[in-house]
Amino acid sequence: MRWTGDPSRGDETGRYAAAQAAAAAETVVQHHRAARVVAGRAFDAADCAEMLAMLGLDGRQEPDQH
Repeated sequence: MRWTGDPSRGDETGRYAAAQAAAAAETVVQHHRAARVVAGRAFDAADCAEMLAMLGLDGRQEPDQH
């Protein structure tokens, strides 16, 4: 069986994957910043948990994806 794919698309796919990884990393940073702001403005732990839930954040640190 022969491969009939377009070899010129390899770089295009790599750039797309890199862009997706960069976007995911930036999203993690934004979620951490948002959680810190919420924690700083909350009255107590219950208030913090409720506001994080409203924002769709759970307040737990995500593991590194390295």
